[in-house]
Amino acid sequence: MPKNNVALFTFLGVLLSLQLNQAAHAETNRLQKIITANEIRVCIWPEYYGVTFRNPKTRILNGIDIDLSAELAKDLGVKLKYVDSSFPQLVDNLLTNQCDIAMHAVGVTPARSAKVQFTQAYLRSDIYAITTKAGTAIKSWEDIDKPGRIIAVQAGTIMEPVMQQSLKQAKLVSIKLPMTREQEVESGRADAFMTDYPYSRRMLETTDWARLVTPPQTFHLTDYAYALAPGDKSLLDKVNGFIHSMKQDGRLQSIARKHKLDLIVAKD
Repeated sequence: MPKNNVALFTFLGVLLSLQLNQAAHAETNRLQKIITANEIRVCIWPEYYGVTFRNPKTRILNGIDIDLSAELAKDLGVKLKYVDSSFPQLVDNLLTNQCDIAMHAVGVTPARSAKVQFTQAYLRSDIYAITTKAGTAIKSWEDIDKPGRIIAVQAGTIMEPVMQQSLKQAKLVSIKLPMTREQEVESGRADAFMTDYPYSRRMLETTDWARLVTPPQTFHLTDYAYALAPGDKSLLDKVNGFIHSMKQDGRLQSIARKHKLDLIVAKD
């Protein structure tokens, strides 16, 4: 083959390779896709009081991550679209491209970290128990893990694996929707259910039967962050920069205080 033809084929091969690499980069650069589409799709759990809660009467969304997602969209200069999700669904929603990011105080766990990317933490919560004011089985934290006790957790939440490892004598029941852990406790089928700081506030502020049981010392702190599909890090880097700025300029603390979550802000 003439040398000029070899050189031509070599050049064409290099050009094709560059084009393929550019196409692959364009396909995986989520941040650029968001900018181009002029929209960021945010997965939320609309039952998360103080975080991403949809008022059942007004249908208006309210919470720290409703405010923070609006700030992120403003920072990106794009429109904001919410996608209803849940903790059991969030990984699938991200992997199947139903949303660009999950912003509903997602607990960072080894199981989730093996499947999705996490931003830096912005909240950090311990675990609490909710029982009834009339109940006598659980008066203090030490009463939880005793023979005959039935402790509920919502399936798919971080409380499920933590309590599976922690409880030695009590029976753990994982509640799947449409049933709820609240129903199990209020009905007497369970003695208590385990939850986090934001959800415990919901129970105390919106019911007349719930009683909070707090651990005497730190029980199991969990970092809460935002989750993204694995792979491309363009959006991850952008959101990490956004969170850092929110911490530095005081906006995170201010928004958290507005929703009575300032006690669990992760300052590091």
